Amino acid sequence: MAPPSDAINSIFNVLKPSKRDNLFELFDDKLCVRNVPLLTEVPGNVTFKSFSSICQTSEAPLSVIRRVESLAYKGGFLGFKKGESSDRLINSLGKFSGRDFVSIFRFKTWWSTQWVGKSGSDFQMETQWAMISVPEIRSYVVIIPITEGKFRSALQPGLNGHAMICAESGSTKVKASSFDAIAYIHVSENPYTLMKEAYSAVRVHLNSFKLIEEKSPPPLVNKFGWCTWDAFYLTVEPAGIWHGVKEFADGGISPRFLIIDDGWQSINIDGQDPHEDAKNLVLGGTQMTARLHSFEECEKFRKYKGGSMTGPNSPPFDPKKPKMLISKAIELEAAEKARDKAAQSGVTDLSQYEIEVEKRKKELEEMFGGEEGGNPSSKGCSSCSCKSENFGMKAFTRDLKANFKGLDDIYVWHALAGAWGGVRPGATPLNAKIVPCKLSPGLDGTMTDLAVVKIVEGSIGLVHPDQADEFYDMMHSYLAKVGITGVKVDVIHTLEYVSEDYGGRVELSKAYYKGLSKSLAKNFNGTGLISSMQQCNDFFLMGTEQISMGRVGDDFWFQDPNGDPMGVYWLQGVHMIHCAYNSMWMGQFIQPDWDMFQSDHLCAKFHAGSRAICGGPVYVSDSLGGHDFDLLKKLVFPDGTIPKCQHFALPTRDCLFKNPLFDSKTILKIWNVNKYGGVVGAFNCQGAGWDPKEQRIKGYSHCYKPISSSVRVSDIEWDQKKEATELGEAEEYAVYLTEAEKLFTTTNNSNDISIVIQSSTFEIFTFVPIKKLGRAVKFAPIGLTNMFNCGGCIQELAYNGTNAEIEVKGEGNFLAYSNVSPKKCYLNGSEVGFEWSENGKLGLFLPWSEETEGISNITLVF
Repeated sequence: MAPPSDAINSIFNVLKPSKRDNLFELFDDKLCVRNVPLLTEVPGNVTFKSFSSICQTSEAPLSVIRRVESLAYKGGFLGFKKGESSDRLINSLGKFSGRDFVSIFRFKTWWSTQWVGKSGSDFQMETQWAMISVPEIRSYVVIIPITEGKFRSALQPGLNGHAMICAESGSTKVKASSFDAIAYIHVSENPYTLMKEAYSAVRVHLNSFKLIEEKSPPPLVNKFGWCTWDAFYLTVEPAGIWHGVKEFADGGISPRFLIIDDGWQSINIDGQDPHEDAKNLVLGGTQMTARLHSFEECEKFRKYKGGSMTGPNSPPFDPKKPKMLISKAIELEAAEKARDKAAQSGVTDLSQYEIEVEKRKKELEEMFGGEEGGNPSSKGCSSCSCKSENFGMKAFTRDLKANFKGLDDIYVWHALAGAWGGVRPGATPLNAKIVPCKLSPGLDGTMTDLAVVKIVEGSIGLVHPDQADEFYDMMHSYLAKVGITGVKVDVIHTLEYVSEDYGGRVELSKAYYKGLSKSLAKNFNGTGLISSMQQCNDFFLMGTEQISMGRVGDDFWFQDPNGDPMGVYWLQGVHMIHCAYNSMWMGQFIQPDWDMFQSDHLCAKFHAGSRAICGGPVYVSDSLGGHDFDLLKKLVFPDGTIPKCQHFALPTRDCLFKNPLFDSKTILKIWNVNKYGGVVGAFNCQGAGWDPKEQRIKGYSHCYKPISSSVRVSDIEWDQKKEATELGEAEEYAVYLTEAEKLFTTTNNSNDISIVIQSSTFEIFTFVPIKKLGRAVKFAPIGLTNMFNCGGCIQELAYNGTNAEIEVKGEGNFLAYSNVSPKKCYLNGSEVGFEWSENGKLGLFLPWSEETEGISNITLVF
């Protein structure tokens, strides 16, 4: 419970630092940091104000307040004043050039990615933050656009090196002319500490979100799961899900969570019977103008009969049918695109195109076999036996959990507004209204997106914000009642399209996020939510009071939707860049989720290597029959848990200000820590990236080639995890290369480890401090080498005299570095044999035991 505001106010008075000068100073049209000019030609209408002068009270925990206030001299707020009020104001903050910066900008409404440059003119539109290198003082400065009053802000490029800030309300009825704190600026000698300190200060100031340290992530963060999206798209239904989960279980890897993605809801298109489900939907895009007409599951789930999948007369299911439907739907989509392209080029007689479209539609309907059209409508089903406890989603989730014992969580997908097109007016008790979409001019600099086109085309059925609490509770309380334990909330950044008559985007967002947070706390234990399509500061600054997990990358694309044959390769590296750099800021608010992938994809191993050390959950979107179990077993234990890192993966310092996508020379390196060591993953992501002129992500084939780089133990930022700080102080480390299967030693003063990484491949380096046992023994446990994150398998480690005692989870080949051979080795109390070679490799095989939940206890006697 937060202390009363007057108590908090007194806290701030007590904690104010003793007349310590602020490290920033604005004078003579220069913003200086430690007397070094950072921005020049700063307009006279720009202001800089200290943290304490702006932030007087806060509802943050006292520990956070104390930490922020003790560092307040390192930051402050930027503002500006205009002569006239407006709903959208743009102003220069000053100019800089010749300084490296790394930033995050929105390349679509909902997705953000990394960008680097050397001046304010290099910013992209909708830049969410920018970190600038200041080598003169061996420091870094971050500029974070934030919210003030009813306005939100973003950075954008200006002429001649000027960095511009845009403040907008999202409603022509909401205007302002001045801001005292529309951006926050902070300095630190450590770029990772910088982000922690800066966002902590913003948290204390705004009181509209919570830091990740204040919240608990959902339990699935440590587990393996399956998402239905790429397996079925909108054709998802109970029999397919059942067979999918069973395939994993039969393959020796039981999913601990299931996400039933888009396709389970009761949606329809305007003009249809308001209570009847849309029919024969397959691909994403066809449902984007549809609206929610009921909070209950659609007919294909509603008609599920309890026990039907395990009885002697289980319904027939053709595992090939989903792919056949998807292929036919792709043909239909291609025919429609050809027709639209012809129309745009001036062709007046489109009859042949229409014939082709109708032909494909008919073929698709025939493939469905009338199975949906022949079923009772939703309207007619309301009074039949389907309403009993033995039918529908409740019976289905009960059967899943009863038959697949490890399945802890079942999540379902929904859009923030309900469905892609919102809620259908009149179909529910809620006050919903069709609201036309209006895009901010700032989005003109972003990539053309089918989802945006379709949403704008159909408008949004918006539930009035006064009913946001009721809206989410009605939806989620029903889901919780039928066995759903969480939701994946998608399409989050649509509110800014429809805020004109609702007080602007900030006010509308606050109402919706408040309702969502309340429902999450009430219905899903406060943690059962994954946020997606949410990578804009509106969400993070206002929507993360309760939400503790979210996507940090764009969708996993198994191929280029625009047809580039190389997209099957280069899109995979782009995805990793999104995830790694977005985690720099999103990891301050939420547990970063690196999204699903397909284990049988051409670049599946490339993805698997990054997921293994990302520090979040591992889940796939495999089609039925499309699994690489050998690969998955390098990521997942037999019980469906994972050897998860202790932190979230971040780019190493030496690639922070580089372009690992198309500069032909930089490898993406990400670091993380395990309980008893650290890890660096080196990934060759070169071959594609953002093109500012074409405003799209495209391939750069000349960059798709082997790249040389180097790795060192100091790439790991040990001090970013308090428990790991001591690990970074070791005199010597054992190093294991997962792919090369090499083991050797290094120190903080050793030469860098040189590597060459082929395109779309990687290497994982595990660093473990070497312990001296007695006078002669040097020892370090590496872990299970059959796992990508081998060090994550080590659960406990203790040294007793010259004995090493190690608790390991998993099955496979245990490896340790030891400069001498042990005298004896005990496994679970019994003496066993082992292998040791003079190059320091000490190994033995560990079996999996269900009785001990996969835990083996090793004692090595020297």
